[in-house]
Amino acid sequence: MKKTSVMILAAGRGMRMMPLTENTPKPLLKIGKHPLLEWHIINLKKAGFKNIVINISYLGEQIIKTIGDGEKYGVKIQYSDEKDNILETAGGIKKALPLLGDKAFIVVNSDIKTNFDFKKLSLKKNKNANLVLINNPDFNPNGDFYHHNSKQKYTFAGIAIYHPRFFENIPHKKAPLAPHLKQALENKDAYTTLYNGIWQDIGTPERFYKACGTTEKIKY
Repeated sequence: MKKTSVMILAAGRGMRMMPLTENTPKPLLKIGKHPLLEWHIINLKKAGFKNIVINISYLGEQIIKTIGDGEKYGVKIQYSDEKDNILETAGGIKKALPLLGDKAFIVVNSDIKTNFDFKKLSLKKNKNANLVLINNPDFNPNGDFYHHNSKQKYTFAGIAIYHPRFFENIPHKKAPLAPHLKQALENKDAYTTLYNGIWQDIGTPERFYKACGTTEKIKY
């Protein structure tokens, strides 16, 4: 698994995070000493992953300037620049495939805070995706996907491992990922893993302040 590439999704516009993201891309908002994106890179390096791809769009030049080529973290970072044409999750991953290689790779949302152990994430040989699910947070009480034969849905954690085959029939254009995940689970091409550790979504200013351990507004 240590040779597995990892893609960090960082191209979103971050409209729900306004005004925090007016002049700063969401992945560069800081929690403690580091920006969200940097926390992921540090944790991935500790877990043994050194091949990292980051997709960028809105204020992407700030991300490149801040993060660089990964040398200061002891990893190799490449960028998939979507320019001003944000491709959504499926389209963004499809565009980045040439940088990710021909083996299974991990994808993680940049706007989550977690201590998930990426070393433990694997993919069965006859499957194309393994999605990490969590217990439903307050903001998503109905969940997203079923776990095996469970009667309730769980929330997708924004962490998964895919084989490149998963994206073979996805067009090279703007495309959401959720419908493809749902179809793959129904077709038994994908399966799920439950995770019960630390996980927080940083999708709104309120959740961001909560992750920072404060209700005070922080200037960036």
